[in-house]
Amino acid sequence: MWFILHIVKISVITPSFNHAHYIGRTIRSVLDQPAGRPDCAFEVEHIVIDGGSNDGTIDILRSLGPKIRWVSEPDRGQADALNKGLAMAGGDVIGWLNSDDVYEPGALAAVADVFSAEPQTIWAYGRVKIIDAQDREIRQWITAYKNRRMRQYNFSSHLAENWISQMGVFWRATAGRQVGPFRTDLHWTMDYDYWLRLGKCWPGRFIDRCLAAFRWHPASKSGSGFTGQFREELSVAAAHADGRFAGAMLRHRFNYAKIVTAYTMMRVVRQIFYGSSRKTDD
Repeated sequence: MWFILHIVKISVITPSFNHAHYIGRTIRSVLDQPAGRPDCAFEVEHIVIDGGSNDGTIDILRSLGPKIRWVSEPDRGQADALNKGLAMAGGDVIGWLNSDDVYEPGALAAVADVFSAEPQTIWAYGRVKIIDAQDREIRQWITAYKNRRMRQYNFSSHLAENWISQMGVFWRATAGRQVGPFRTDLHWTMDYDYWLRLGKCWPGRFIDRCLAAFRWHPASKSGSGFTGQFREELSVAAAHADGRFAGAMLRHRFNYAKIVTAYTMMRVVRQIFYGSSRKTDD
């Protein structure tokens, strides 16, 4: 006979700005999550913090009625939107899902199971695949590489390379209040900075299943500014190393050069085979 032992409330925060083409799929991936086991029920609170979209996003949000919580007003960027969402969140566990990404079916049940059964787990992360604008999986080689790296959390290894994908991370709200808000001075890597702040205090717990899909498209932040992203990532790692972890920082500088070269070559190949005017994914 089954009994409900604990109901875990998960607050999912979605920062949004002019993503009407994708946000419906993002929200449905949260609302359509199947229920967990009877002994590990969970409740979901989806909070959308919109930066004042003018592309039809607001109409989509209004159409959902009380199924989600949302506000739309100008903000100071993605980190500011996330901090607004954190202030509104009432969950035991927090997740961050961008307005063009999606959760995999069963992801939140798996997360609730871990946080309910393991009080010692403070934050956790799982596997994430990469999809294109049409929801087709792409760049499987990047996914396979990250999957190999993430199986055992190590702070020094995480300083050397950011192998955790943001949409696959969940953390206890109490830990978030302890490490503080997201840094609003960072444009690309406020997630990496936040994970390192958590990792300094508690080891991350790997959940061995695909929890989410990251959507890569030319207009996305990662798709349009990878050089700046990896440069900012290096500066974040150096700040957390604080003059220590010399070996990790040497590896990070090597990885920085390696990945920027790889992404640059991928861009050149796309231009050669598809032409610079055609928007296409790997």
